[in-house]
Amino acid sequence: MSPQKLTLHDREKLLNQRSLVLWFTGLSGSGKTTLSDALEEELFKRGYKTYILDGDKIRDGLCKDLGFSEEDRTENIRRVGEVANLMLDSGLIVLSAFISPFAKDREVVRKTIGAEKLVRIFVDCPLEVCEQRDVKGLYKRARSGEIKKFTGISSPFEIPEESELVLKTAEHSIEELIGTILEFILPKIIIVSE
Repeated sequence: MSPQKLTLHDREKLLNQRSLVLWFTGLSGSGKTTLSDALEEELFKRGYKTYILDGDKIRDGLCKDLGFSEEDRTENIRRVGEVANLMLDSGLIVLSAFISPFAKDREVVRKTIGAEKLVRIFVDCPLEVCEQRDVKGLYKRARSGEIKKFTGISSPFEIPEESELVLKTAEHSIEELIGTILEFILPKIIIVSE
């Protein structure tokens, strides 16, 4: 008799949480990484098992063979969606912070992960505020023509119409926004005793 295969339900029960992918999308400098870092810290304090997938981490490893053409950006997001889905299946709460500017790519992620396990978060911040926050000088380089196809300047960002949450980082504090996210996701990740 062969052993029974472990299921997502088994892993969630062991970890005492329901797995979920939170997909933060928005312009460079909008606050995606800041929010995902703060949220992970808060979830960690509450005993949840999480992992952040962030553009810089992924570009240095899994996607180091990709550039910034539209095709490469599409492949980058596809790969991240697949990794997030694997981590989801392990029972983790995955926080994914990527510009993901194209609606078609975000839809591929939704189909890969499934709508019931995905929370799409649009980190909505005016371009001028993103430029003021630009510690790496990317916008300045894009405006001077040094960086080609930069999202928001010389490459489009398609506003997500399908988000479960829209967070306005220029209007609310990080603490307020983390409170909003927690209020939305806690009912989705808490396991009620059977």
